Amino acid sequence: MTEPEPAALYEVRDHIAIVTLNRPDALNSVNAALSAAAGSALERAAADPEVRVVVITGAGRAFCAGADLKEIAAGRSVYDPEHRERDFAGIVRHWIPKPVVAAVNGFALGGGTEIVLSADLAVIDERASLGLPEVTRGLIAAAGGVLRIHRQVPPKVAAEIALTGRPVPAARAYELGLVNAVAPAGTALDVALDLAGTIAANAPLAVQQSKRVMHESAAAYTGWAPEDWTLNRDATRVVMTSEDAKEGPRAFAAKRTPQWTGH
Repeated sequence: MTEPEPAALYEVRDHIAIVTLNRPDALNSVNAALSAAAGSALERAAADPEVRVVVITGAGRAFCAGADLKEIAAGRSVYDPEHRERDFAGIVRHWIPKPVVAAVNGFALGGGTEIVLSADLAVIDERASLGLPEVTRGLIAAAGGVLRIHRQVPPKVAAEIALTGRPVPAARAYELGLVNAVAPAGTALDVALDLAGTIAANAPLAVQQSKRVMHESAAAYTGWAPEDWTLNRDATRVVMTSEDAKEGPRAFAAKRTPQWTGH
């Protein structure tokens, strides 16, 4: 029997660590194995003095389809049991001193968008979209979505994204500043590596300290501060214990319109 491939792959090219979410048959949806593997890969990159920049991308046609609903339906956690503090995908609360670039190669709604929001820079395939559709399922974008979206785009635009659940096409995402570049179809990783290469050519210590100052001076306003996540946890508890949170996924599975009760 052959050993299954790890849920996240890791390689280094020219001072750039590439972390590839590697569950292509499940659209790189997040389970505990992926959270553990991706989180370990980020930590490995952070500790390697040869690595200056990290690029996160997805295997196959998706970047990340969010949480693995089959795991959730079975009552299994999608978090790394050894590092719950890193949160969703082992990434969204896993701050490292080196720049992180998201290479959005495909489908990235929900949790995929929340990974993008946690990255320092992002490149998106022209065919891909971002978005936070959780409210359309009776849920909340609890992996940093509602904490970070209004810090990265104008407040009214953030409200539209978070409260309507509608997707944001690549061109619009660039226009809003959610991404740094729109890549021709199939080239998101190449464009992200080019951007990462420009950063990696700079003085590593200067880059890391520049990131540190930007991060720490704005931490209370970017969705990284502990008090932000306390607020987020409290709201998530209210939503996720509601009847609507059960109705949304049931309606989706049955391909019917949800019957919301507000409870």
